[in-house]
Amino acid sequence: MNGIYYYLIAFAIIWIVALIFKNKLTNHGFEIDFPLIMWRTERLKGAIKKISDISPRFWKYFMTLGIFLSFAAMILMTWILVSSLENVFTTPSVSIVIPGVEMPGSSIYVPLGYGLIALASVLVVHEFSHGILALSEKINIKSIGLLLFAVIPGAFVEPDEEELKASKKISQLRVYAAGSVANMSLALVAFIIFLVVSSYAIPANFTQNGIEIDRIVGDSPSDGILREGMVLESINNQTIDNSQSYVNIIGSFKPGDNVTVGTDQGDYVLTLSKNPNNESVGFFGIQAAKHFELVNNNYGDLPWIYFVLLDLSQWVFTLNLGIGLFNLLPLKPLDGGKMLEILLSYKLKENVYKPIVNSISVVMAMIIIFSLVASFI
Repeated sequence: MNGIYYYLIAFAIIWIVALIFKNKLTNHGFEIDFPLIMWRTERLKGAIKKISDISPRFWKYFMTLGIFLSFAAMILMTWILVSSLENVFTTPSVSIVIPGVEMPGSSIYVPLGYGLIALASVLVVHEFSHGILALSEKINIKSIGLLLFAVIPGAFVEPDEEELKASKKISQLRVYAAGSVANMSLALVAFIIFLVVSSYAIPANFTQNGIEIDRIVGDSPSDGILREGMVLESINNQTIDNSQSYVNIIGSFKPGDNVTVGTDQGDYVLTLSKNPNNESVGFFGIQAAKHFELVNNNYGDLPWIYFVLLDLSQWVFTLNLGIGLFNLLPLKPLDGGKMLEILLSYKLKENVYKPIVNSISVVMAMIIIFSLVASFI
């Protein structure tokens, strides 16, 4: 079943329960007013304070460096977004990514389980970091919570707005930069784990033996014919030995070609369609991965957990880096837009810098919307 149906069912159940038990839920910190459900709590404030109290000076120094990193990332992301307009209809740089759902125009498919865990890590690390820096700057936290806007989930740490506005500008910059810098830091940790597992742990316990089907793209020539887990042995009698031979072989076919795919479970005939990214190349609709065999049996089947760790670290890295960088775009109400406004306020008056930031925000929003529309087209 397409992942979108899981979301629709889950959100329908959440809204039905919320509306039926609205009166009781409001006594437990819930605010329910369609299309918004918000749950506030103060229980996690103690945990955030303990982390903040470990070394407030360290958090301040670290996030001062984070401010420079954030503005560098803001410039880079703006340049990438603007320059992508040249090829927006062939390779759009912005697309909606939903775990477990194949989005039109997106070349990235995020598995449901790994994607939800990685997305949770994005929200928790991002919001907790805002709270940690707020407390380090002696700014109180009003509440912590979760929200659901129609079908869009989120989380929040709510600093005291009056105290935040009254604080020094450098303190405000640290607080706003904290979320994305924390996401990028977690992405770095995940990347290191990925390298260690892929370069050392897996080679020490496994040997590669061919290519297997990791995923079948829905409504593709392979859908309903081939299955996930099949080991690819040949295509039109051309032997597949490794990743390179697989890439070379599949790139040699054109749309409309009839090909015979040899697997460890038999031979299957496909009629190729046009590749969404290059219409001159035949499209199988196969996402392949290396097939491994366990050679170190000292620990039974336990070493297979390395592949779980590998996939999880990959998606924690991808989502934390991607969402963290996106949040630094000079676009209000994103943190990047707020940081740009504070930066300009050092030299410009409010009646000058606010229209500038608002204009930049409108331009950025139009580019993003245009890119999203182009990805669907």
